Amino acid sequence: MEYLQQYLPVVQENAMVYGINFLKAIVIFVIGKMIVKWIAKLIGRGIERSGTDPMLAKFVFNIAYALMLTFVVIAAISQLGVQTASLVAILGAAGLAVGLALQGSLANFAAGVMAIIFRPYNVGDVVEIAGHTGQVEELDIFTTSLRLPDKTKIIIPNGQALEGPIVNFTEAGNRRMNLSVGISYDADIQQSREVILKAIAESEYVLDSPAPSVGVTELADNSVNLTVRPWAKASDHPAATLELLERIKVALDSAGIGIPYPQRDVHVYKHEA
Repeated sequence: MEYLQQYLPVVQENAMVYGINFLKAIVIFVIGKMIVKWIAKLIGRGIERSGTDPMLAKFVFNIAYALMLTFVVIAAISQLGVQTASLVAILGAAGLAVGLALQGSLANFAAGVMAIIFRPYNVGDVVEIAGHTGQVEELDIFTTSLRLPDKTKIIIPNGQALEGPIVNFTEAGNRRMNLSVGISYDADIQQSREVILKAIAESEYVLDSPAPSVGVTELADNSVNLTVRPWAKASDHPAATLELLERIKVALDSAGIGIPYPQRDVHVYKHEA
């Protein structure tokens, strides 16, 4: 009993000190969290008002909030007598380990930030990236989602999307088609050109300006190859290609202009013994 009475004042004193420090830590964390959230919101709103993409504004808000909250937590823990220098070192080592383990994800993350800032393509654009052609359906920090012509959805990591050349078919608004049509050597080229131009002019997909053109591009073994170059909206390109090829075939048949196919003459010689 006397032993307890001897150390009771020390225990009470330490409890008072640590209790006060604990309350200080809680106050620092609660008030600091409120201030950090307010500052992060100000930063996010400022970026949004500057006309930056909303996704980038949200990303900056989250990063700023996480960094400032980390400092608040360290400040709160320091009130409990914990050596923050050692804690910072541990956090740094842990961050390095996580970074090495997530190299691929970090590369996709960095590529996503670059894509959002520089905008090589936007949602709704028809593009060719990583060997796939489709319409951009979603662009986020880590991936780009494409909707292919057959309605299949493909999700491409941003690191791969920005690694190679990016072909944006929508950026200019209109897109030229290059349709190859073969006619026989007996056919009149000028007549064939007029028939083709009349056929494609009846399509609702073909634009008047720039004007379509038809020209000879190859004198092949079995045919004279013409290249038909009409213009259409980028979004109409797949449907326009299918329709125009059919229109051209029907128009040439109606005009009696043959579309040849490869032929071979076989000569059989009889040798007498």
